[in-house]
Amino acid sequence: MAMHETATERLSRLLTMVPWLMNRQGVDIAEAAQELGVSQDQFVEDLELLFMCGTPGHYPDDLIDASWEGGRVHVGNADEIARPLRLGRDEALALIVALRALGATPGVGAQDAIERALAKLEKAAGDSGSAAAQVSVSLEVGEVEQQRLEQIREALAGPRRVHLRHYNPARDETTERDVDPMRVLSLEGRWYLEGWCHRAQDVRLFRLDRIEELSILDQDGTPPAGAQPQERGDSAFRARPGDLRVELELAPSAAWVSENFPMESVERREDGSLRVSLLATDPAWVRRLVWRLGGAATVLAPAELATDVRAGAEQALQSYGVH
Repeated sequence: MAMHETATERLSRLLTMVPWLMNRQGVDIAEAAQELGVSQDQFVEDLELLFMCGTPGHYPDDLIDASWEGGRVHVGNADEIARPLRLGRDEALALIVALRALGATPGVGAQDAIERALAKLEKAAGDSGSAAAQVSVSLEVGEVEQQRLEQIREALAGPRRVHLRHYNPARDETTERDVDPMRVLSLEGRWYLEGWCHRAQDVRLFRLDRIEELSILDQDGTPPAGAQPQERGDSAFRARPGDLRVELELAPSAAWVSENFPMESVERREDGSLRVSLLATDPAWVRRLVWRLGGAATVLAPAELATDVRAGAEQALQSYGVH
């Protein structure tokens, strides 16, 4: 195939492609490929595959007919799947609930589009959609986080710049920053503000329950033209070039570390101990973590960090007169 993909992904595209082509007989092959988001070579390969698809029987009349002579695409003998795919009742209800939750989330743009899509779904679902009204979506928000969300919602509506005091546990320091809010995210059960930080001159993420103070400034809060929200997936952590790969051995009493910090890998042993690998932007944070665990963690790699941890622990013991 011209593009790397799973069989499931290709099947999904073919099921979408056939009804689309059936309702656009004679469409230009270049236009069809562009609309379906594939190259022309891939599109032709898909058409060739359709010759081998159809209803059981394996006779010529049972197979889908596709032709693209002269650069125009015609598809026939596919009436069974000519209608576009439709949402099932459960799928429609799930989308309605998700859209309502999305519309209530501060910092989410395109509210008009969300409301239009929601109205169309509710109308199409009819009486079946009434069940969605009985579903309550609760996004866990603490009292401090709720206050910050309301302030950020007001700042985004301006838009207005915000001034905040933010605690960074990795460096054990509190900094003051001016930030142009961009959006609010819920990642791994925590709420974050993403915005353009004037101190860092870059896009940064701030956990709401670590913002000690926040005030809305009487200044325009429009981020610079080049500032873009960053793709984060499901995790707030983003690896950066130069991050240090650290391997730790954790006693059973320190197993909570693997559940509270992003890990590259976790190897669990029968005795309850773990061997974990993680990426650290600041080695000082790892040193403090290991000292805090008081012997329940051992640095396996890199050797330089293990030496630093040992030296720091020995110095602390000497200050207490312990040998």
